[in-house]
Amino acid sequence: FLLQSFLKLFNEIIDDKPSGVLIPIPQYPLYSATLAEFGLAQIGYYLDEDNKWSLEISELERALGECKGTCNPRVLVVINPGNPTGQVLTRANIESVIRFAHKNHLFLLADEVYQDNIYDKDSAFHSFKKVMTEMGEPYSKMELASFMSISKGA
Repeated sequence: FLLQSFLKLFNEIIDDKPSGVLIPIPQYPLYSATLAEFGLAQIGYYLDEDNKWSLEISELERALGECKGTCNPRVLVVINPGNPTGQVLTRANIESVIRFAHKNHLFLLADEVYQDNIYDKDSAFHSFKKVMTEMGEPYSKMELASFMSISKGA
């Protein structure tokens, strides 16, 4: 319900083009279904399976470039830890994502509901909000919605 309420905020047509939302592939189907329900354009970016399902900035740039004529990109969704992949983003990766979102004027939506479900002893969860704050301005002033749910905990 919270996700639907949030995405309604971006449901507008500008210059005869719908708002676009970048979402990871693979991802939890709720995102693509909700985007379709509200008429928002789905901009898929692929996670790198060969590199522990990492999120590559070059892939975000590719996805953003391909959609420029068909929609107005407004939101970047990042699922960390990933569902269904289980990947956990490194702090350096999160910093790169934050810089990308800032550079491209994207609202950042961090789905962090599985932060307590990390089973790889070599992985550590880093909150987008904490990383943004520690990066300082201008990143600490960016718009961010971060989701957490105790119902998803172990």
